Amino acid sequence: MLALLTSLAVAVGCLGVAAGAVGTLGDADDGDDADESDDPENARGSDDSGDYDYVVAKDGSGDYETIQAAIDGAKSFPPDRIRILVRAGVYDEKVEVHAWNPDITLVGESAEETVITHDDHFEKIDRGRNSTFFTYTLKVRGNDFRARDLTVENSAGPVGQAVSLHVDADRAVFENCRFLGHQDTVYTAGEGARQYFSECYVEGTTDFVFGGATAVFEDCRVHSKADSYVTAASTPENEPFGFVFLDCELTADSDVSEVYLGRPWRNHARTAFIRTRMDSHVLPDGWHNWSRPEAEQTVEYAEYDSRGPGAESERVSWTTVLAEDEAERYSKANVLGSESRGEWWDWEE
Repeated sequence: MLALLTSLAVAVGCLGVAAGAVGTLGDADDGDDADESDDPENARGSDDSGDYDYVVAKDGSGDYETIQAAIDGAKSFPPDRIRILVRAGVYDEKVEVHAWNPDITLVGESAEETVITHDDHFEKIDRGRNSTFFTYTLKVRGNDFRARDLTVENSAGPVGQAVSLHVDADRAVFENCRFLGHQDTVYTAGEGARQYFSECYVEGTTDFVFGGATAVFEDCRVHSKADSYVTAASTPENEPFGFVFLDCELTADSDVSEVYLGRPWRNHARTAFIRTRMDSHVLPDGWHNWSRPEAEQTVEYAEYDSRGPGAESERVSWTTVLAEDEAERYSKANVLGSESRGEWWDWEE
């Protein structure tokens, strides 16, 4: 009998330990565990749900089964960052990070296996001439958003405007993410908003990076799936920077051979490619005026140290080839800098 009671006590103790291990950050923010959970490098790639406030899992093993439910469950205007782990899976949902949900972090288990997808497009939405802006799969309006190791896809196919990512937030950071679509894949919005993409993959057909925000793409691969245009900036006249590509790579499908670097959605469009490798699909002219010759006097299209077969010919006369000292103006710190927030684009905080 004594042996039986001893065995039962051990079993109960083990169950208590197991139950404690399931808790999220909100249940284990004391002592050494809290210090480790604040280290993003410790969290990256980790299978420990204790590093996060919420866990999303399609199989019901987390706190929520959908990403939107986790965001809706987060505290509005939180005093501290809310970290959400999204388990591997395909999440067919339309997700919005609301303006009252700043300081949200979404981390997938891997960029290839954690996929947010939806199939809205211009004709399906059918809300008139502005239908494009309702087609997003993921819309981010909360400032200081972070995303890492996940895919955002618009699966509508080549059917016209169909946005994957619509980011209308300041100080938004995307690291090692994939953005898949066709026309209008990534919409960077918000006058005065600044956004940073690091080691990301972006694919599309026409104007698949577009909008009026100031956005830096660093060490990214930008892939064209059709003969068309990569960028369509609508930079406000009073903003010094639009899209800046630093140390990126421009690639294309094998049957693609006539691609422009950009065209102006608005007449003061600003786009720069700095130390970017360009495959042969990039046309010698490089840039297009969108059949508006007057825009040639107001746009600011620039390159510095472009490389590869797509960079070997002379560009149209109304663009700029930067000298080394001029290119320094396009440093990440100068484009995105903020005296009050410091280097906010760094993942570590």
